[in-house]
Amino acid sequence: MLRLGIPVIGVTDVSRAVTFWTAALDLMATQEWESDTWRTLDHADGSGRALALMCSDSPVEARPRLHLDLFTDSAQEQQAEVRRLIGLGARAVEWDLYPPDPDFVVLADPDGNLFCVVDLSHAPSGDRPTQ
Repeated sequence: MLRLGIPVIGVTDVSRAVTFWTAALDLMATQEWESDTWRTLDHADGSGRALALMCSDSPVEARPRLHLDLFTDSAQEQQAEVRRLIGLGARAVEWDLYPPDPDFVVLADPDGNLFCVVDLSHAPSGDRPTQ
């Protein structure tokens, strides 16, 4: 039976990505399939795999068709998490596709991969897709 595994993010510096994503999402790097070009990150509570990081030379997409949405429960929590993530090495992205009253903020990880921080108390974002 086919089943969904884990999301994999292509990165240029696996070690830097491990540092960012483990701190950003309270994950822990495992030794499962560990190599210079791959790391698996598990949930810190032991509930299983969460994310994988794979070394990639592919350029970052300006408008990726697939990205991560990270959820918060309020606008205040969203603002605090955006500040925290920027402090960890993310950067704010000028996004020309924001709807008039967005429930999400677009950030880029240290490798430039885009992801969104979504305020669930304000979702959905109207009739336009986030990307």
